[in-house]
Parts: sequence; C-alpha cells; structure tokens
Amino acid sequence: MTRESHTVPLGPRQETTATVYRAASPDGRLLVLAHGAGAGQQHPFMTAFASLLASRGIDVVTFDFSYIHERRKVPDRAPVLEACFGSVIDWAVSRDEFEARRLFVGGKSMGGRMATHLAAAGFVARAGAGPALSGIVALGYPLHPPGKPEQLRTAHFGSIRAPWLIAQGSRDTFGTPDELRLAVAGMTAAVTLHVVEGGDHSFAVARTPRDAVLAAVADVVVRWADSSNL
Repeated sequence: MTRESHTVPLGPRQETTATVYRAASPDGRLLVLAHGAGAGQQHPFMTAFASLLASRGIDVVTFDFSYIHERRKVPDRAPVLEACFGSVIDWAVSRDEFEARRLFVGGKSMGGRMATHLAAAGFVARAGAGPALSGIVALGYPLHPPGKPEQLRTAHFGSIRAPWLIAQGSRDTFGTPDELRLAVAGMTAAVTLHVVEGGDHSFAVARTPRDAVLAAVADVVVRWADSSNL
C-alpha cells in the first residue's frame, strides 16, 4: 500500500487536499471516504481505516471538507459539503489509475451521511459521464443528534437506490442499531447493518484495542462488497 497527498481544485480560487491510499493488489474498487464533523482526514480513525482497506485490496481516497481545509471549526451546510464531496469524486475517477474502478462512497458519521445525500440525489461522477455508484459505506450513521431521537435524518432514505452498508456501534448515542433497523425497514435499497458490539459512535469498545475493532470492520466491508460482486 502506498499513500500520496494531492491538491484538488474545487472551483475559482478554491481547493482542498486529498490522500490516495493505493492498494498493492487492487481488486477493482475505489472508495471515496469522507471524515466526520469534528476532525479531518488525518484523524487516526480515518488514516487507520483507509490503510486497512487498502491493505485488503480497495483503493481509497480521503479528503478534507472545505471548512477543515480552511481551518474553520463549524461545518458548512449540507449543499456545500455535498458539492465538495462531489468534486473530489470527480477528481478521483478522472485519474487514469482509477478509470475502471467500481465506485463506492462513504464516510465516518457526517461524512457517511453526506455520502447518502449524494446517493439519494442520483449522483454520477463527472457530470454524468462517469461510473454510477456501486455502494455506500457508513461508519456510524448519525441518525439523530444525541438525546434527540425525534430529530431523525431520514427524509432522503426513500430516494437511495445503491446498496448500503452501515457499521454501527451498539452504544452509539447518535442512533442505536434498533433505531436504524426501524428507519431503514421500508427502503427499496438493499441495506446491510453490521453491529459493532460494545462500540460507541467511533467504535471504541472497552478492553479491546481500536486497531482490532477497525480491522474487523474493514473485513466486513470487503465481505459485503464481495457478497454480490459490488
């Protein structure tokens, strides 16, 4: 696995940074993985998970949303986040090395939520000329703010058509696995829910090394993608 940093143009006088985690033995899949609200792509969770997937054959691209790149603390509104995410996807699939890859999008918490927004909107890379989405990976989906289960972030679920894998900690205060099961029950898309037993929103499990937990989740991602040749 190799790791490279790149500058990605977003528009007039706008740019961000992206990191390519290139698999040593690629299996034909590319995952563009977005970070959560509180930290950027260099957070240990992001670097560890991207490296684990690359070591298992999936090429991964991570990036910083604009507010992180510009060293602002408060995330932009969803349309701005989605536009940044889409631009990075366009940049990634335009690279010769990834031209034939099947495209997946995903992220941790807020990043995973924005991936579902793109999927619900029918995103296709490169303004309609690129690959359709093969699947979505959400690492701790933020179903609602902690302590506010009535504020569900599900209005777009019915428009999602791509297969969706959700890895959710059993102690996640942003939405328990049981709450998620109810939320996705009526969806047309194929949804797979993997429960990280004892895990919180970031998959921290008592008396279990984080690396071991993330490695197990990375195995789940690969098996899910392999299960129907996504």
